Amino acid sequence: MLTILLTAVVTLVVVLVIANLSTGEKKIEHKIERLYGSHDPQFIRSMGLLLGPPVVSGNRFDVLLNGDEIFPSMLEGIASARKTITFETFIYWSGAIGERIAVALSEKARDGISVHVLLDWVGSQRMDKRYLRMLDDAGAEVVQFHKPHWTGLGRMNDRTHRKLLVIDGRIGFTGGVGIAQEWTGHAQDEMHWRDTHFRVTGPVVGHMQAVFMDNWIKATGNVLHGPDYFPESNDQGEGLAHMFSSSPSGGSDDMQLMYLMAITAATRSIHLASAYFVPDRLTVNAIVEAAKRGVAVQILTPGKRIDTHTVREASRACWGPLLEAGVQMFEYQPTMFHVKLLIVDDYLVSVGSTNFDSRSFKLNDEANLNLYDEAFARRQTQIFADDLAKSKRVTFEEWKRRPWMEKVVDHVVSLLDPQL
Repeated sequence: MLTILLTAVVTLVVVLVIANLSTGEKKIEHKIERLYGSHDPQFIRSMGLLLGPPVVSGNRFDVLLNGDEIFPSMLEGIASARKTITFETFIYWSGAIGERIAVALSEKARDGISVHVLLDWVGSQRMDKRYLRMLDDAGAEVVQFHKPHWTGLGRMNDRTHRKLLVIDGRIGFTGGVGIAQEWTGHAQDEMHWRDTHFRVTGPVVGHMQAVFMDNWIKATGNVLHGPDYFPESNDQGEGLAHMFSSSPSGGSDDMQLMYLMAITAATRSIHLASAYFVPDRLTVNAIVEAAKRGVAVQILTPGKRIDTHTVREASRACWGPLLEAGVQMFEYQPTMFHVKLLIVDDYLVSVGSTNFDSRSFKLNDEANLNLYDEAFARRQTQIFADDLAKSKRVTFEEWKRRPWMEKVVDHVVSLLDPQL
């Protein structure tokens, strides 16, 4: 009887583990054929139709570099709210900036503003529970995404990695920043990370609000709508943009599809900044093919100052074919490099929560903002160049000469790629 019981328990555990690690969806298995370049009207048309919301005009974008620019702008946005605030993030930890944002949100809630906060349960474990009580006492609605429950253990590996702040449905913020002391300052030392965020106004903010609502409905069953959340939008600039999302519960391949389409359409240049760069073979092949047809490819990743060394080792394991094809690989030196940015042909800029790895492509809930604006893209290329000046280039010869023990570790760690 005991043996039967133990067998049943082990079987249940195995089933739950498999359910936890499997997305249940088919992956993109074949390369995307190059039919057009990035400046062909068909490129924007295909991106909008395949990824979800259509590309809309009339938007303005402002780039915010590091915490000294990012957090004051976010706090100013919160202070300006007149009707609603919606906020979704993965990392929310204790510290001065975490408290400042919690206080700011609480003050608006007490003023009668509808404040809705969606925190990932895993990402907010290091958050002072006093912040939660403060928000709750003020009347803010706070929900933790996929908090463990016996009825949903299969969802434990599905985390919301999205980073969205929307004010009155009119001002949006997105990028790579989390709420923690590491993101404060100006990347001046190892304790302060390098990151980029964007402030957006115009019709695309409605897309950002819709992405927030996607997970809010999943987490609460409540639909927030009406003019307080989706007001009529006036043009704020001339930029073209769309915001789209991915999730294991639907469209988990959308992020990888976007990257593959953008890389395949590239004609002149690809600049990729990635905090966690562990591409699968299909994506590596797409980058290699771009380099072989004459596209100048530069990829910037963290160096030894990284919060997850396992990811760096898995990343370096896949650099061989890229370096051999002429891709230029760089490692940022001063501090942790957390930027997530793709620039194609000084035209497309894609920014958001998505890392260049299987976890972001297959397991997490992610959201990216695609901007189609040459002047703005050139500005991002210049910022990218400024970061390169603080980075070390790794050549193919250097990569081949790395210590044999590092090669072994790289190979072993790369086997964990789907979960990194």
